[in-house]
Amino acid sequence: MNEDLSDEALMAAVAARQQQAFRILMGRHMQRAVRVAQRVVRDSAEADDIGQDAFLRVWSHAASFDPDIARFTTWLYRIVLNLAFDRTRRRPLAPIDEASDISAPDPEPVERLIADEERRALEQAMAGLSERQRGAIALFHMEGLSGEEAARAMNLSAKAFESLLARARATLREHVEKIQNPRRYA
Repeated sequence: MNEDLSDEALMAAVAARQQQAFRILMGRHMQRAVRVAQRVVRDSAEADDIGQDAFLRVWSHAASFDPDIARFTTWLYRIVLNLAFDRTRRRPLAPIDEASDISAPDPEPVERLIADEERRALEQAMAGLSERQRGAIALFHMEGLSGEEAARAMNLSAKAFESLLARARATLREHVEKIQNPRRYA
């Protein structure tokens, strides 16, 4: 199997039940799927499960993928987000496991403390967002999708996505300000 094939060409092979094409797609996109899931569910073990479940769905529903409607990554993001949203509805939110964080090699201690504090503040602020807002922030700001791509992945119109993203940013900004200036909001 040629690893240079496009995702869409690989999906045609997956629909024909070619396992090597499926392995290539998993190799290309599993980390991204898990990363997006983790931004929504905020639990690394849960995110790993969602990534696995998402690719099981890719395998089982490969024949329903239509490259004329969406790119593979957009289709995959929709699957991941739907699974993540379902999981967050079934259980209360839990904090991100600190052990899953990998620190940069040998940063200065003060820089590391500042970076850790900023990361914790962002995680705490992200926890205050709705699951759909976390999904919008993750796709647009953390995964670098365009507004149109993220809207398709979330099954929203471009205008609805813009509105969701604007609300998410405003809420996130408010939460970060409260975390950084607690006396001002007391």
